[in-house]
Amino acid sequence: MKFSVQEKFHHLIWISFMSLLLFASSHRIPAFGQVSDYTYLRIGNEQDVATKTDPGYALMGGGSDLDEAFRFLCEKSGGGDFLILRAAGGDDYNQYVHALCRTNSIATLIVPSREAANDPKVADILRDAEVVFIAGGDQARYINWWQHTPVQDALNAHIAAGKPIGGTSAGLAVLGEYIYSAQGDAADDPDLTSAQALANPYFDRVTVRRNFLQIGFLRNTLTDTHFAKRDRMGRSLVFLARIVQDGWSDNPREIAVDEKNAVLVDGNGNSQVVGQGKGAYFMQVQRKTLTCREGTPLTFHDIAVSHIFSNGHFNMSTWSGSGGVSYSLSVNAGAVTSTQVHGDDY
Repeated sequence: MKFSVQEKFHHLIWISFMSLLLFASSHRIPAFGQVSDYTYLRIGNEQDVATKTDPGYALMGGGSDLDEAFRFLCEKSGGGDFLILRAAGGDDYNQYVHALCRTNSIATLIVPSREAANDPKVADILRDAEVVFIAGGDQARYINWWQHTPVQDALNAHIAAGKPIGGTSAGLAVLGEYIYSAQGDAADDPDLTSAQALANPYFDRVTVRRNFLQIGFLRNTLTDTHFAKRDRMGRSLVFLARIVQDGWSDNPREIAVDEKNAVLVDGNGNSQVVGQGKGAYFMQVQRKTLTCREGTPLTFHDIAVSHIFSNGHFNMSTWSGSGGVSYSLSVNAGAVTSTQVHGDDY
């Protein structure tokens, strides 16, 4: 089929117009003229609403997504605007959450650089959300790109306003006051292993940071992920030892969640462990007895552990729970020992 010159001209104008609309829906050009590379992909009502929210925190250990955790966040949001925050990837969560929840809208906001994190529109999008879920990926990107930017400020304002928030995998890793930031890892490196960390607590890949988010029940707390599945107990003990040795806290805590599990925390600090993995591990340093220095295997004594199984409960305020077992761990010259009957770390 042949087109006239006029028809070709109109067709070209139509394509250009549609391309401009597509660009405008996911980008914004700041006043200084540089294109900000954030992407915003939304389904549902185009107009934001303001609903009554309740505080709640979904701590997901990674692996398979848990319907219960997303329904928990949706319920706490009052059916408002649900926002998935990530540094890379696509909008696959949009349809997944849409199938689970009744919300005003569901959107994915991808913030892949510090330039994007400093775009005022990005902070506006975060402020308009009733619930934020931080997806998995690479927590080094979240710290490198989002910390000390309006993204961090908007997230903390969200938390302070009593709105629900959650995260999985890397998204959980950044919820606690203390963070294993993975900033020493290269893209093609395997995970930092427990053996590497225990052999040298100041190995350059043992990167522990703090003060990204301010969740009251997660103060003085490290959050870890994929826990038993990837044998991360040893390296988590190193992170706790570093927090003590570096003078941040004498008695830090940790919440370590296994794959296919989540810890769902309400506004009173009551939590339930859900999912099909090995559950969650609530740990606390009891006394400052350690040898933690560069080039020397770790020695660290008497870390209390409450291993709460699926369907068990734990109270963040009293740091006690039911539906699990309690024991203690120590490290002697890099070797972890347990008070459990069979000497199991997990």
